[in-house]
Amino acid sequence: MTEFLRNTDAFTWSMEADPRLRSTVVTLIFLDRSPDWDLVRNRFEMVSSELPMFRQRVVNSPPPAPPRWEHAPDFDLDYHLRRVSAPQPGDLAGVLEMARLAAMADFDRARPMWEVTLIEGLDDGGAAVLCKFHHALTDGVGGVQIAMTLFDLTVEPRDAEPVPAELTTLAPRLLAGYRDSVRYELGWVGKAVTDSVMNAPKLLFNTIRQPLRTAGAAGALAASIYRTIRPVNRTGSPLMKERTLVRRLGVLDVPMPRLREAAHRSGAALNDAFVAGVAGGLRRYHDKHGVGVFDLHLTMPISLRTDDDGIGGNRITLMRFDVPAGITDPARRISSIHECTNRVRKEESLPYTQAIAGVLNVMPRWYIGSILRHVDFVCSDVPGVPLQVYLGGARVRKQYAFGPTIGAAVNVTLLTYQDTCALGIDVDTGAIPDYEAFYDCLVASFDEVLALAD
Repeated sequence: MTEFLRNTDAFTWSMEADPRLRSTVVTLIFLDRSPDWDLVRNRFEMVSSELPMFRQRVVNSPPPAPPRWEHAPDFDLDYHLRRVSAPQPGDLAGVLEMARLAAMADFDRARPMWEVTLIEGLDDGGAAVLCKFHHALTDGVGGVQIAMTLFDLTVEPRDAEPVPAELTTLAPRLLAGYRDSVRYELGWVGKAVTDSVMNAPKLLFNTIRQPLRTAGAAGALAASIYRTIRPVNRTGSPLMKERTLVRRLGVLDVPMPRLREAAHRSGAALNDAFVAGVAGGLRRYHDKHGVGVFDLHLTMPISLRTDDDGIGGNRITLMRFDVPAGITDPARRISSIHECTNRVRKEESLPYTQAIAGVLNVMPRWYIGSILRHVDFVCSDVPGVPLQVYLGGARVRKQYAFGPTIGAAVNVTLLTYQDTCALGIDVDTGAIPDYEAFYDCLVASFDEVLALAD
């Protein structure tokens, strides 16, 4: 049977009717020298042969079924792998400009949605690998899993692997999409009926035996679902209101041991200290403009990945909630954010993520936009590689990930590598036109958070 997009991925796909809500992810891998290109190409050829989505495209299904994966005709690996020289003078700014343009450009929807560009000739003798992929292909954790199939643990790379014979793909059958869509809908209805029949006796028993408790649990679930899908009518920020298609990217390195220690001394986790650093930077940015702010709307990806999930794939849900950015004391801000994130991670709606996304997929597009376009910022924490790794014989020095803003003013993505928290900053310049001022505020905020560890 045709493989349809999961409801959460279909939601991500359909919301891109508004290009400001695109889910394009860009990563940068900095190397100490140019890698063996033939070996790198071999690794990506192996990945594309083992993970079907790297050779597939997304096509629309007859409604109301979600879009589906379909093998892309005339797949050409060399379209997805490019090799260029760095723009002069070969510094970080030039690489970030290339990443910025990649983040703003949409994919050719007739092809698989990923591209990799090797940038050679940096001013320090190094190179960079610019990866661009659609979030439907993988989430952050899945991306790290894929990266580990590309990397080596020693400077001496393992031998090139034999590439499987060219995959043979059958042409789509006439009316196959319609038939599979009907099967999908019948399967969905059948599952709903089966679940209802199986759960009805238990629900009836609990209602008779503990009516108040059962009603309370149902009310709590309904309230949790509402918090998940409720529309946000205005930004928490009175300053960052405009949304455009123009982006500006930046990077910031934060020492992981100190950030973790600052979090622990505040009774929280590393992610809480990270969010507190970003929130504090936004507060300082508002102060610089003479605008007061307290609660800001945050979107935070929550991983739903289990040990049974394969490599790659998108296994996250987006949770929106308010955080107290206006608290000036960094320890109190970390502690308060810890309480907020703990409540969100325990939301009763989380097990019903796919069902909720299925309902949202049939909602009007303007409603979807109202859910996301008034969010103030996005924070994503991705646990990366704790060890020194190599790519094609070249040492990986740094890695950064730039998550999509999906309607927010800024997305800051934390990707750990060895003992560094590498922050990838993706700013909508319509909301934050003076990027340098915001960056200075972000640096100052993380400095005060890290001072808690001293």
